Amino acid sequence: MEDARTSGFQSDETCENNKMSGHTLGIGGDRLVIAAGPCMLESPELGAGVAEKLSRACEERGFGYIFKASFDKANRTSIRSERGPGLEKGLEWLAEIKREIKVPILTDIHEPFQAERVAEVADMLQIPAFLCRQTDLLVEASKTGRPINVKKAQFLAPEDMASVVEKCMDSGAAGVVLCERGTSFGYHRLVVDYRSLVLMRSLGVPVMFDATHSVQSPGGLGGSSGGDRRFVLPLVRAALAVGVDSVFLEVHPTPDEAKSDGPNMVPLHAVRALLDQIEAFDKLSRKTGFAGLDWL
Repeated sequence: MEDARTSGFQSDETCENNKMSGHTLGIGGDRLVIAAGPCMLESPELGAGVAEKLSRACEERGFGYIFKASFDKANRTSIRSERGPGLEKGLEWLAEIKREIKVPILTDIHEPFQAERVAEVADMLQIPAFLCRQTDLLVEASKTGRPINVKKAQFLAPEDMASVVEKCMDSGAAGVVLCERGTSFGYHRLVVDYRSLVLMRSLGVPVMFDATHSVQSPGGLGGSSGGDRRFVLPLVRAALAVGVDSVFLEVHPTPDEAKSDGPNMVPLHAVRALLDQIEAFDKLSRKTGFAGLDWL
């Protein structure tokens, strides 16, 4: 069966304009890539410890691996919530993890001025969901020449991301990945519409599934966001059955003690079992071919 990345539901023009799988750290290539790490950078030691274990576990299963953590959580629910080490110290820590563990780095930016500085350390820049329509942020991130991972906003339809891809590619991005992380469904609740994965791939770009933010309850604890990590496994199995190029996971040794996103993070001790399930479903999906819209 023909892979959806080259099948007819992407137009020739779209595919020609978005030849990006070779410029997205392997995302969109012939193997699954796991982007994972703690939500917030809490210390270089914790980050390196998580990166080392995840890198080894992914290598054993033939997955690519990218370490992801935030130096600044600029969109916390409460002004009293911890935000992380900040730009300068955070980049020092990320550079240290990159050197020590020898892994590529993914981290998010919130303001245009951060793009060039962060690109000196990070191998891929991430645009948070709430900011994915901010033209100046997309343009400055793309000008760095780094690939961009853009999270689809909770309030956008998947086809609306076509304009986001256009902004990035016209501004010089090496490649674009679109990430599904759930859609607002009333208050404090997200749902995942798995049609989004197919529709975003039809734009000619690789797709990522954010399994941990999709189980988040935004603002659900009053002064912070809640979540339910029990649903990570069933949701990621469904995404892999549809077919994705990458899986995004937030992982922490002790999630209930984490400084950000604890309720939806995966405990480090549970990652190997989770990756075993991911491996099985990814193999099945790639064997049969990623489902597109041209099957009738």
